[in-house]
Amino acid sequence: MNNTVEKAAQAADAGMIGRLMFRLLPIQVMLCVVGSINGFVSSYFASNYISVEAMGAVGLFGPLSMLVGAVSLMLTGGASILCGKYMGQNDGEKMQNIFCVSVSFSGLVALFFTAVFALMGAFDITGFLTRDEVVRPLLDQYLLGQAIGVLPLVLGNQLAAFLFIENRSRLTVIGSLANIAVNTALNLLFVLKLRMGAFGLALSNALGLWAALLVQAWPFVSGASHFYFRLGGMRWKECGEILKIGAPGALSNGYQTIRGLLVNEMILLFVGSAGISAFAASDNILRLFWALPAGMAAVSRLLLSVSYGEEDRQTLTDVMRVMFTRFLPLQGLISAGIILCAEPLTRIFYQDPTAPVYQMTVWALRILPLCMPLSIIAMHFTAFGQIAGRKVLIHVLALLDGVVCVAGYTALLIRAIGMNSVYVANVLNGVTTTLVVVAFAWLVGKRFPSRLDDLMSFPSGFGAKAEDRMDLTVRSLDQVVTVSRRVQEFCLSRGVDSRRANLSGLAMEEMAGNVVEHGFTKDKKRHAIDLRVTVKDSDVILRIKDDCVPFDPGTRLELAEGEDPIRNVGIRLVFRMARDVEYQNILGMNVLTVRI
Repeated sequence: MNNTVEKAAQAADAGMIGRLMFRLLPIQVMLCVVGSINGFVSSYFASNYISVEAMGAVGLFGPLSMLVGAVSLMLTGGASILCGKYMGQNDGEKMQNIFCVSVSFSGLVALFFTAVFALMGAFDITGFLTRDEVVRPLLDQYLLGQAIGVLPLVLGNQLAAFLFIENRSRLTVIGSLANIAVNTALNLLFVLKLRMGAFGLALSNALGLWAALLVQAWPFVSGASHFYFRLGGMRWKECGEILKIGAPGALSNGYQTIRGLLVNEMILLFVGSAGISAFAASDNILRLFWALPAGMAAVSRLLLSVSYGEEDRQTLTDVMRVMFTRFLPLQGLISAGIILCAEPLTRIFYQDPTAPVYQMTVWALRILPLCMPLSIIAMHFTAFGQIAGRKVLIHVLALLDGVVCVAGYTALLIRAIGMNSVYVANVLNGVTTTLVVVAFAWLVGKRFPSRLDDLMSFPSGFGAKAEDRMDLTVRSLDQVVTVSRRVQEFCLSRGVDSRRANLSGLAMEEMAGNVVEHGFTKDKKRHAIDLRVTVKDSDVILRIKDDCVPFDPGTRLELAEGEDPIRNVGIRLVFRMARDVEYQNILGMNVLTVRI
């Protein structure tokens, strides 16, 4: 009977986490799509209104853009994960310090790249990228324009991460839409009307990035955000932690750059330039759909980091359970749709079905989508590995996923099956990285992982043991009346004295009843409360988590000072009984922690 109740509570908890993840997912997907749309806009204007050589300049800038993106990802990822851990520990001062340090350091890095690009463009230091006498001047112009956009790009990525933490990602979406609108409008002005060529093309993109940054920065400069910038009192030693945690993500991008060079060389050698064109076309299309796995990983990364800081094994497991049971099936459906529409999608770029490039592109869109669901597994376990400090696992996954598997499998198969070897190699890469995740858990746990907990291979002593924790779910006022008794019985069974056991039961019932009575009635949505009692190191820790409107009982109690003492009696009672009460609103969820 107890197992049945526990499983029901776990399922309800996972359902709450799942609803939160899917509520956050659309915004993250939109953010990932924006870059692809802007790339499409720039490519369209370059190829149609400047010249084929201008398109070549855009392509040659690709490795430099990837380098800036890798460094930005390292800083953003490290800051997000570290900030999430401090959020889980309810340490606001350290979170504020991470904000100031990461924004300052990111600004300095961006200014360095700005100077490098400006010098390269102004003094024609681009011979290592191309010796083409027509393309090279266009690349110089393009670099000068792009130099203006490096600072807003890097800082914008940082601010987007902190807006996400504060559940304000809508501002990032508005900024992204402003970016697309400004980029498109200025291309019409600079490229079509003023004939500013490659410089106008890059300048349009750069000014679009500045427009996005201004929108995102508003809460931080207006005082509407909990985070604010300060120059004094920063603990710069946190820079090392940010770089250490974020490095694997940047390393993966570096590996992918090497992989691209190796695979392109093999394609040219064994297939020809038509293979490059087919791969480029399929990549252009699939990049839009890759926004879904990337958005899924972004949502899960922050939830995992917060839960890891709380040492909340159950929520960590729930995030991974949602990934397996909901994210993977959804991506499977999307992949199936791409496969079925392979030919119509191919005709966006190529119309002649008899041309080799047409058939190569069709096969790319029939095979490559199969690797997308597998990539979600690798992304999630890489994120969890970063958070948990599993350096060996994340470096092995980065190396395999970044370069070894795709390049290696392509080299083995390309003589036999030609261009399809590149596509099959990407699928085999997904299979290999998934097997590595299983093998790592097997090696660490010293047995084959038969449960999700085993697959995650939590560190020894991490979080409360199952027998020291009780989870309850409340969906109605009728269920509240049993809470006090069940909490008391659990506390007594774990050796807690009768006084604290009674206080714990009363406090939990009061707070749960308050949420049902006031939070559930604020809207017409279905709500649930996740209640958790943990006995650890002689402490009784009560945690109440709900998805109702934000409500801080501490603030409410301060506002109620001087009112009729009968009003808000439940909140007053809890604050008198508790040794410590902490409230956070994490990504739109109320989380109240009470220590008795």
